[in-house]
Amino acid sequence: MRLTILSRSVRIASTARLVEAARARGHAVQVLDPVQVEMHLDRDRATLYYRRRRLPSTDAVIPRIAQSISTYGMAVVNQFALQGVPLLNGTQGISGARNKMRCLQLLASNGVNIPATVMARSAGDLRAMVKLVGGVPVLVKLLRGQERRGVMVCESLASLEAALEAILGLGQDLILQQYVRRGGLDVRVLVVGGEAVAAVRRRPRMNRLAHTLNRGARLEPIALSEAQRSAAVKTARLVGLEVAGVDLIDVRGQPKVFEVNASPALAEMERATGLDLASRIVARVEALVAESAPVGRRAQTRVRPLPRAQVR
Repeated sequence: MRLTILSRSVRIASTARLVEAARARGHAVQVLDPVQVEMHLDRDRATLYYRRRRLPSTDAVIPRIAQSISTYGMAVVNQFALQGVPLLNGTQGISGARNKMRCLQLLASNGVNIPATVMARSAGDLRAMVKLVGGVPVLVKLLRGQERRGVMVCESLASLEAALEAILGLGQDLILQQYVRRGGLDVRVLVVGGEAVAAVRRRPRMNRLAHTLNRGARLEPIALSEAQRSAAVKTARLVGLEVAGVDLIDVRGQPKVFEVNASPALAEMERATGLDLASRIVARVEALVAESAPVGRRAQTRVRPLPRAQVR
């Protein structure tokens, strides 16, 4: 199989793991920086170029589109879709996950439990609405933030005041969400192909915008409850993602989904769990390629089984 990964750099840890796993399974892999891809459209075809050279055909694409290049990167993903190339995650799912408020609206309207959430345009409104989410501590979430820089936890009104002044002063929109620290679990679940394949508990640092709920947090592997597993799988399905990092707060056995990520970090989660998660993702790509093949060719498209230890 010829596999294309859309990523800013092969040196990014998650991208490097996907390349390693794909090659270990016998596939040819190319990593393309989305901003270096040029697109051509006319009535009859959609053509892609990379650094002014026409791209050869590929069997599947794994998008790892950074938030900073989201608009252009999504156009590149869509161009591959127009060519009929199987995508691990499509533009609809990626966009749905990145529009945080709309994602929460979708989940809540379909019966997924979410934390109490408020969104407002002014700092005064948000201060007044803190009681609606149960008071501090609260999650403060930038609506246009990147996964690693868009969320922080404020444990006191003083830290919340400082955050609101700084963030709203920069013209950023944000929402506040309920966050239960005492007695609650902060869990990330990796969903691949409709299956929850791994989960970790995260112990984040408090009051740090750049190092919360992912980077700098201590990760501990956990066994999922049926409620947690069901919430994560349903969330990924509703948003339309083959691969998703689903973040939830679990309080006394009641999981509440507060975030969905279309390009979840893999290396940290693999170290914490000891699982080869990159191979699980590549195996799902193989299955998608097999499913998309013409009926007469499906028997020729083999999906290599994962080692028994990797199957849960």
